[in-house]
Order: sequence, then C-alpha cells, then structure tokens
Amino acid sequence: LFYLVAIPAVISIGISKAGIGGTGGIATPLMALVVSVPQAAAVLLPIICVADIFAIYAFRKTWDKRNLIIMIPGATIGIVVGTLGFKYLDPAAIKLIIGSIAVVFASLRFLDFIRQKATPPPTEPSVVKGGFWCAICGFTSFVAHSGAPPLNVYMIPQRLDRTMYMGTLAIFYTYVNYAKIGPYWWLGQFHITNLSTSLILLPVVPIGILIGMWIHRKVDDVLFYRAIMTLLFLTGVKLCYDGITGLIS
Repeated sequence: LFYLVAIPAVISIGISKAGIGGTGGIATPLMALVVSVPQAAAVLLPIICVADIFAIYAFRKTWDKRNLIIMIPGATIGIVVGTLGFKYLDPAAIKLIIGSIAVVFASLRFLDFIRQKATPPPTEPSVVKGGFWCAICGFTSFVAHSGAPPLNVYMIPQRLDRTMYMGTLAIFYTYVNYAKIGPYWWLGQFHITNLSTSLILLPVVPIGILIGMWIHRKVDDVLFYRAIMTLLFLTGVKLCYDGITGLIS
C-alpha cells in the first residue's frame, strides 16, 4: 500500500520540476495517507533534492534575478522558524492553514474568470509581498514540502513566461530544499529506514521528469497557468480535509 501511494507521489515531484510547477505539492499529502507527515517529509526530501538537479539543468538559462533576490531571504526566515518550532507544531493545523490559503486564492481567481472580469496587469516583484509569502513558503515547505500554495499567491499574478516561471522556481526550490538538509539531520529525521526508502524510490524520479518535459513543450502559457490553479485548488482541498480530520481525531 505504501508504494502504491509513494510512486505516484514521486512522479508528481518529477512533473513539478520539469513540467508544471506546484504539482509536487500533492506528494506529501499523498504520502501522509499511509505514514506520518514528518516521516513523509523526511523520505521525500532526498528525492526532491535529486529532482532539483534535473530542474536546474533544464532551466539553467531562464530565471528572474529580481524575484530571487527577494524570495531567497524570505524563505530563509521561514526555514529557521520551521526548524526551531518543528517539535512543537501540530501537522494537522499546518495542513489546514496551507490548504485554506490555496483554496481561497484559487477560488478568487476562478470567480474572476467566471465573471469575465478584466485581467489586471501583471504585478512586479515586491519586497514586502515577496518576503512575506516566501517566508510562509519556507516555513510550510520545511514542515510538509507544501510551499507551492503561498509561493504561487506571490508568483502567479506576475504572469511570467512559463519557462521563466519554471526556471525561477528551479533555483528557488533548490536553495530551499538543500537548506533543509542540515536541520532535518539535526532533528533526527534522517534515520536508516527513511533513507533506505528514499533510495528505493529514486529510480522513479526520471519518469516524472520525462512526463514533465513533455507537458512543458506541449502546453501554452494560458493552459499552463490554468493547470497550476486547478492543481493548487485540489491540493488545497485535500490539505484542508486532512487538517480538519486530523484536528478532530
């Protein structure tokens, strides 16, 4: 049962790195169906770090420097807070918060589309907004590898070219994920069971990467962002459900 859930989760990570950013947000919720959130996060982190290498290579020439100068310091703050508070956090409450952000943001965008409201002009990189949402992203990514909802609240309104968007995410998430290795080790998350499970699942990563690259070549910008919003909404609903049931039980 574990591997029936874990293999699609790893494939989704590969797709997110090479095809549609944010797809990997469903990986931890999927894994959390069969193991605890901390264990799911620990098993997935080495896999994500390997997938990041593919993403960096694929999009090494297309990234937004202005955004990264804002995003990386913000994420660092979130990672530090996540590290210090990891043992005291309620995973269910964190899931509910992340899920609520995703559902509200995606729903508002969907309502604008239904009403045929004029699309506002693309936003510019912002130190205040970027710093805030990327700090939240660093925190939620540390706790549950679910950084996509808060990050996309900041990134999607900019409507970057999809290759520029993917390249910026590749650099950003590589920094975030490798920055988590030391704290995860310090917190005792990298024991032999988790690491051996990660190693078994690693060969699945290239499958997701290949699927993601195919999607990226075939999908235009409009469909690309609609797909991200749909995935963001569905992931948010799943996180809300997990959070509510976790708090009740």
